[in-house]
Amino acid sequence: MTITPPALSVFETLESEVRSYCRGWPAVFDRAQGARLIDEDGHSYLDFFAGAGSLNYGHNNPVLKRALIDYIERDGITHGLDMATTAKRAFLETFQNVILRPRDLPYKVMFPGPTGTNAVESALKLARKVKGRESVVSFTNAFHGMSLGSLAVTGNAFKRAGAGIPLVHGTPMPFDNYFDGTVPDFLWFERLLEDQGSGLNKPAAVIVETVQGEGGINVARPEWLRALKELCERQDMLLIVDDIQMGCGRTGGFFSFEEAGIVPDIVTLSKSISGYGLPMSLCLFKPELDIWEPGEHNGTFRGNNPAFVTAAAALDAYWADGRVEQQTKERGLQVEQALLAICAEEPTAQFRGRGLVWGMEFEDPARASAVCARAFQLGLLVETSGPQSEVVKLLPPLTITTEELDEGLRTLARCVRETA
Repeated sequence: MTITPPALSVFETLESEVRSYCRGWPAVFDRAQGARLIDEDGHSYLDFFAGAGSLNYGHNNPVLKRALIDYIERDGITHGLDMATTAKRAFLETFQNVILRPRDLPYKVMFPGPTGTNAVESALKLARKVKGRESVVSFTNAFHGMSLGSLAVTGNAFKRAGAGIPLVHGTPMPFDNYFDGTVPDFLWFERLLEDQGSGLNKPAAVIVETVQGEGGINVARPEWLRALKELCERQDMLLIVDDIQMGCGRTGGFFSFEEAGIVPDIVTLSKSISGYGLPMSLCLFKPELDIWEPGEHNGTFRGNNPAFVTAAAALDAYWADGRVEQQTKERGLQVEQALLAICAEEPTAQFRGRGLVWGMEFEDPARASAVCARAFQLGLLVETSGPQSEVVKLLPPLTITTEELDEGLRTLARCVRETA
């Protein structure tokens, strides 16, 4: 008797082997609201992933959903290239009035392609154009995107290897505390800049994440960021802050660099800027850097009007009164206390983070993966990060309730105990 095995699902038979998240979360998701996802079998999952930080206001946020439905129902412009539209005007005015002016930030706004790596590519391209130099300095364990320019300033060896060609014009330097405090900040960097025999081409810019998300939740100290800004000014280099995952309130303030009191020359935003998971990215820069020729950097999907609608609604609803910033700091303290208790019982783990981005690092990288796998079985979605996937990464929605946050943290503590 011949037994025919069941047919593989369409995901396995048709979709590329490059798929990744679905391997760790073997479910077919159907609905989502707030901090929860529901699979097609009706199982509920608490989301401590939030679309890799693209759903800071939760799934299907009702305020944003209502604005989007109203816009679509009145036949608002969906695709507009970089034409002027009412949706774009509303977003720009709201962004200026709610975000830029209160922070005394002078930035011009550029709409590159709709993803984070598009924003990074435009930032690198502009910096090189302004300074007339090719080299850009990045940092150890940085992650800036998957296109070639972004990969050239990314540290992860696995991601870089996927390029298939040499990645050039990027130079890595040690991130904050890379040498565990044994080497003064920027000693190597500044020495190379000043030594005519170092072989380092004068950089056009430095690109940095204030908190390295994919790199393992490595948090730069405010004083380190201030010293980096001063170094860039002394050496005639532009400072680019990649705020794609840590911006839009993830660390507390709307921009993650606010705590350090610096004003970068260029800032990249994406992920949660639309508020609803719709593709959208921004490249912000000081007005004197706006030397683009019309059409010199363009793209078909650089003006996502439905994303403008939800982005403006998110800014109005959550940033006009500063309520979210304070709430995020309070939720962050809740996470910190829970992780402190977990790590007190687990000597092989340590934690770090800011606002509502936290990581728990294990001495044995396999342990982090085991914790995430057990979490999925218990209805909690968390992922790993770090060069060896040794860090359990927590990115809950900013709008998560204290009860939901406590539920997820209790589940996480259980997972750590059960995988010991």
